[in-house]
Amino acid sequence: MVIHEDPYDVAPVRLVAPDGTAVGDTDVGLKPDELRDLLRLMILSRRLDRECMALQRQGELTVYPPFEGQEAAQVGSAFALEPDDFVFPSFRELAAAIVRGVDVVEYLQYHRGTWHGGPYDPIASRFAPICVPVATQIVHAVGWAMGAKLDRLPVCSLAYFGDGATSEGDFHEAANMAAVFGAPAILFCQNNGWAISVPLREQAAGPIHTRAEGYGMPGVLVDGNDVLAVYSVTRAAAERARAGEGPTLIEALTYRMGPHSTADDATKYRSADEVKRWRERDPIDRYLKHLLASGAADESFVADCEDEAKEWVADVRAGITSLGPPPVDELFGFAYVEPPESLERDRRSSTEAPDG
Repeated sequence: MVIHEDPYDVAPVRLVAPDGTAVGDTDVGLKPDELRDLLRLMILSRRLDRECMALQRQGELTVYPPFEGQEAAQVGSAFALEPDDFVFPSFRELAAAIVRGVDVVEYLQYHRGTWHGGPYDPIASRFAPICVPVATQIVHAVGWAMGAKLDRLPVCSLAYFGDGATSEGDFHEAANMAAVFGAPAILFCQNNGWAISVPLREQAAGPIHTRAEGYGMPGVLVDGNDVLAVYSVTRAAAERARAGEGPTLIEALTYRMGPHSTADDATKYRSADEVKRWRERDPIDRYLKHLLASGAADESFVADCEDEAKEWVADVRAGITSLGPPPVDELFGFAYVEPPESLERDRRSSTEAPDG
């Protein structure tokens, strides 16, 4: 089985090797507590991701897209942004949502089927609603960035998408518009090797990041399982965008350890050997070894993170399972300014208690 980075003849930006040893300058401008917080956020994210898988299997969520293996790509990039920057996710960015402070119980109401996109406030969190249509959020991110530029705001947007999204017309249109108009946008591709069951080699003849040259913007290839490398390249792209120097396309090589979603059986198209090879590059294990070796964290800190994650996830589970059905009236409240009588009759029959 050919794994998806084999066709790449350019080494990705990497600061920490899979065994945790430094292979580049790991001084990325973060304080010791911030370095530890990266690990903490990845541990929280993985524990919640696994809990969501269990919740779906138990009938508490309708469908769920796991992201285990992609924690460094999401946490490192989201951590590199400023509070006023705006994130435009697809449907697999729960870890990024955690970093941005989104209420995860509200976020997961989307996957419970009680609120489309989740009822959290996207303006307050600077985290747009979950976007399932492939690649459309990239256009949204570029449009927002163009508006921010016209308003002379020192901010940038970041759009998350997968390798499959780069085969969509929306990706091309967004990338071209961003470059032509110098939008302060970061196009962040989490190349996890599979567009559901289609491997990258069957959808792209060359590396994704090299397309940036054709658009007239920088393209960066980064080891998406190296949280410090991801943070470093994203921070540089954000600073460039805010300085008025335009967009950047970042391709983060990573891997989803689980299925595309809980409705998918990945064993039908992936080999166990491929998954094993990527498990050996686990982003959390890699960064944990690095922090322990460098003395930036100790086993006591790791234990505290695990305890916090266990308690926090239990609270999230309780919050999700205690949710009732959405109010029936919401089916009728957002369709018309002046509802026709036929709709009013439907509303009354649905919301009024039966006689007797």
